Amino acid sequence: MMNEVGIDISNAYPKSVEIYLNEEWDYVITVCGGANENCPNFAGKVKHRLHFGFDDPAAVTGDTEFIIDEFRRIRNEIKNCFFSFYMKDIKKMELPKCSCNDSL
Repeated sequence: MMNEVGIDISNAYPKSVEIYLNEEWDYVITVCGGANENCPNFAGKVKHRLHFGFDDPAAVTGDTEFIIDEFRRIRNEIKNCFFSFYMKDIKKMELPKCSCNDSL
């Protein structure tokens, strides 16, 4: 799924959060739907703790096509959410308004 949007994660692997506890962070952002309620709190030095909940694509059931579509949907939701966060909260830029329902 990620290679479809130009991101190579073939060498990525899970890492323990423990290796990051002695570092200072501007942001720690959780993204799993239940992470805000179920994951242990990150105990490192953090200026901003945020949670953006998304459905877990690994929990999706159905035929292969539906599951793949759900992985893509969630990937795109994450991309759009983080782009919006970056533009509004980091870059302090106003996003353009959607003109989908404007009259001609």
